[in-house]
Amino acid sequence: MRAMVFERAGTPLREAELEQPVPGPGEVRLRVRGCGVCRTDLHIVDGELAEPKLPLVLGHQIVATVAERGPDAKRFEPDELVGVPWLGWTCGRCRYCRSGRENLCDNARFTGYTIDGGYAQETVADERFCFRLPDGYPGLQAAPLLCAGLIGYRSLRLAGDAERLGLYGFGAAAHIICQVARAQGRRVFAFTRPGDASAEAFARSLGAEWAGSSSEHPPEPLDAAIIFAPAGELVPAALASVAKGGNVVCAGIHMSDIPSFPYELLWEERLVRSVANLTREDAEEFMAVAQQVPLRTEVEVFPLAAADEALARLRSGAVNGAVALAVD
Repeated sequence: MRAMVFERAGTPLREAELEQPVPGPGEVRLRVRGCGVCRTDLHIVDGELAEPKLPLVLGHQIVATVAERGPDAKRFEPDELVGVPWLGWTCGRCRYCRSGRENLCDNARFTGYTIDGGYAQETVADERFCFRLPDGYPGLQAAPLLCAGLIGYRSLRLAGDAERLGLYGFGAAAHIICQVARAQGRRVFAFTRPGDASAEAFARSLGAEWAGSSSEHPPEPLDAAIIFAPAGELVPAALASVAKGGNVVCAGIHMSDIPSFPYELLWEERLVRSVANLTREDAEEFMAVAQQVPLRTEVEVFPLAAADEALARLRSGAVNGAVALAVD
């Protein structure tokens, strides 16, 4: 099978022919239709996330059909359409798993990082961590739901019941969560790169009532803010924009260092917290929400062989929405 293989940080992906994967107990072999390209993939290829499996097939927003079921795999029928997210396996035994926090599992494995992912014609996944996709998403429109949507949704839950919600970094996750927040009756304030008029217009088209530069203050204090951009300097900026008791959620797996800031920004019971991974409960709940809203996704599609070009496009910050690879 054809795949794009990551071998070490700072080098292009290598197009290669790999042996067809074989599903083990409880696993399914999947024919990949497409795979979202995520900022986490950039953190891996740029060496910002340590100790990936090498060589590695990247990709954790996989849209695929079931080609073969391994022993004891009974959850899906052959040819059924499924999605595969970042969280690929948990032990079920550690204190986090036993307390309903499998996203923090001590022994977790991750698709496209410690398990080969979806930048390939086929892959293998644990059927327990595959999900049925909502109806109404043609082509690769469902791909961003599997990480941008899921992490965004968990971040929104951790933001609490905020009516005035700020979204810093209006990319794949924010363009989905803006729609969810508006459907919940929240008011959305979008923060983009300075001078990015296209992103501001895109945010307004999805329901943001205000859109401006991340260097600006919103027209009124926020109840909560979610930071999707991997820029640590946005943490004190967000704290300065939230009201008393406000919640700042850092949604990325990697962020540049947070600069020092005066205690005054944190005082009056403001809170800074991070989001790590997802749970299967998050996924099932969010897939239902995606269909109920219904969510619209914007996706720029590249062929599998152009994976490096797709990564570069994402790195440029010029994408309105998400990026995905189409797999023949």
